[in-house]
Amino acid sequence: MPVNSAREDELIRDVSKKETLVRLYKYMLAYKKELTLVGFLLFITLSVNLATPLMIELAVDTYVAEGDVPGLLKLAAVGFSMFLLRMVCRRGWMRIIADVTNRVLMTIRSQLYEHIQTLSFHFFDSRPTGKILARIVGDINSLKDMLSDSVTKLLPDFLTLIGIACIMLLKSWQLALSAFLTLPLLAGGMFVIQIRAHKLWQIHRQKNSNLNAFIHENFSGIRIVQSFAAEPERQADFERCAMEYRDSFVDAVKIADLFSALVETVWGLGGFLLYFIGIRIVGADKIGVGTFLAFSTYLGMFWSPIRNLASFYNKIVTNISAAERVFDILDTPAEIKNEEGSIELPKIKGEVAFRNVSFAYTDEPERLVLEDVSFLVHPGETIALVGPTGAGKTTIASLISRFYDVTAGSIEIDGYNTRKVTLESLRQQMGVMTQDTFLFTGTIRENICYGKGNATEEEMIAAAKAVHAHDFIIKTEKGYDTKISERSSGLSIGQRQLLAFARTMLSNPRILILDEATSSIDTHTELLVQAGIEAMLKNRTSFIIAHRLSTIRGADKIFYIDDKNILESGSHEELMAKKGAYYRLYESQFEEVR
Repeated sequence: MPVNSAREDELIRDVSKKETLVRLYKYMLAYKKELTLVGFLLFITLSVNLATPLMIELAVDTYVAEGDVPGLLKLAAVGFSMFLLRMVCRRGWMRIIADVTNRVLMTIRSQLYEHIQTLSFHFFDSRPTGKILARIVGDINSLKDMLSDSVTKLLPDFLTLIGIACIMLLKSWQLALSAFLTLPLLAGGMFVIQIRAHKLWQIHRQKNSNLNAFIHENFSGIRIVQSFAAEPERQADFERCAMEYRDSFVDAVKIADLFSALVETVWGLGGFLLYFIGIRIVGADKIGVGTFLAFSTYLGMFWSPIRNLASFYNKIVTNISAAERVFDILDTPAEIKNEEGSIELPKIKGEVAFRNVSFAYTDEPERLVLEDVSFLVHPGETIALVGPTGAGKTTIASLISRFYDVTAGSIEIDGYNTRKVTLESLRQQMGVMTQDTFLFTGTIRENICYGKGNATEEEMIAAAKAVHAHDFIIKTEKGYDTKISERSSGLSIGQRQLLAFARTMLSNPRILILDEATSSIDTHTELLVQAGIEAMLKNRTSFIIAHRLSTIRGADKIFYIDDKNILESGSHEELMAKKGAYYRLYESQFEEVR
């Protein structure tokens, strides 16, 4: 199947910016009460801001001109009170909006994480884990300022702009032209800049994702890197990814910085027009000093929110690509999901039937991995799947647990079509073990009880004893409370697999799948765990995938998988008597041992 590597940019589908922004801001609507209070506090803050230049005009043209000192002091007291009120209101709405923004981000992050967990193995197989992490962490964090500024800057600045424009028009429409005449120039320049800036920020997000993927992949495989002394090559690869990340950022910032330069230029032009219109057209003798000072203040106040709005617009252009990447994952359909009308699968006996099953990966529908496979397994039977690498053994096992959906045909468990029952009720009765033993960071106890969260101490210890894990566990530093990690725990590979056996044993599955589960266990450990495996297989329908044929001689049936189907089936003795493909495979392994 096609795989996106850490060195390749991801493909993101094109969507309209408006659609993305509307979808993002809908999350804010869940906090209407908080936003209403913010709006009230903003109204008070803006009212004080808009009143300040009028108080300056009143002070200069009235109290200073007439020498009214008491009146000027009273006005100063009112102004100081208004300043305190504005400060309290400003702190209030900033704290509220910060809380709302963080709660919105938490909602988006939780939705994204929950959705990703529903996606099929194909989604994870086709891209590096680091690129998924980049969207859950980095891209969502990038939305914080855009969400908070939409209320703390966009709304107040927009309202301030309208209020100032109205006051300027009422006081002198001729002087107001000094601001309005330059707006078309600003709008045109911003439109041109954002087209290029958005594309460059998309590229930057892709390079950031590549860098995250490379670092995650490199450190996950650090043992391989060091064992091959490949540090210099990986360092060179890292520097290349980091260089691409840096260059993409510099390119995007160069364009984005043009927003500020454009606003400053237009602002300066507006200031020139104010004095030109005021002196040459209206006439300096027709405008009071206080009025001109007030108008100069309003002009500064007029361009200040425009500068903030341009900065916010720049922030939208910068971060909307992050929102697009987040929604791209949220819009990725879950290929494996509960179908409409699905029922709970009751406690099963373990009969498994493949009925004319064919399978191909969704991105390569013309390349069948399995074709018209049919078989019936009775409850409690142990089935061994053998055959060459890539023949489809693991695919069959994955289809039983519905990690993938069949392309054609059906799979039934106790007569229930696996696509007609809920995933939870199906997988709760499955036990799957692979050669890639994964343990979570935590205690041994937590890892074993992952198979059954409400297990008692006695049940946990019984499961560990059944697979011969108890003896080595109690010899560790703190026994079942010994801390282990995903990568390093002081345990051998065999011991880690024994813990995985105990975890599966505790879950008490009705159908058990062992996919090369003993491949990393040494011969001595395998002898110890074999009795535990036999206990696990007892009274359970089991599928065992193994390359070491000596481990599956006791299976009730052996399926030899090749050429997209089951070429041979029967017991070990029956297949050896046929002297077919299984016989030749077994003999070749026997020759290697001899």
